[in-house]
Amino acid sequence: MKIHLTSVFVDDQDKALRFYTDVLGFVKKHDVPMGEARWLTVVSPENPEGTELLLEPSGHPAVRPYRTALVNDGIPAASFAVDDVQAEYTRLRELGVHFTQEPLEMGPVTVAVLDDTCGNLIQIAHGG
Repeated sequence: MKIHLTSVFVDDQDKALRFYTDVLGFVKKHDVPMGEARWLTVVSPENPEGTELLLEPSGHPAVRPYRTALVNDGIPAASFAVDDVQAEYTRLRELGVHFTQEPLEMGPVTVAVLDDTCGNLIQIAHGG
């Protein structure tokens, strides 16, 4: 068994697509109209047949309190692996990305947490 698809709830699919592709560097895999929303996924350019991230509309009533609680407690909705957290932190800061946690070494793992501009905190990590 392997993870094929996971998702993050986003306030605006177009804005999320721009952030996840233009800023984070993912590539669009699927963009299928489904009524008012779309089946919109991105993948890593390093593994285009790998795990897809669904940029899922946040319209369900349970989403707002769930995401608000996570953000208020500083809990990331997802974690992405990077080769070098400090280098990625520097690159993303230069693109105007807001971090809620600067790079932090935690034993063999280094992490940082950013705001995806679409309602989520996202962790980047390397090591471990």
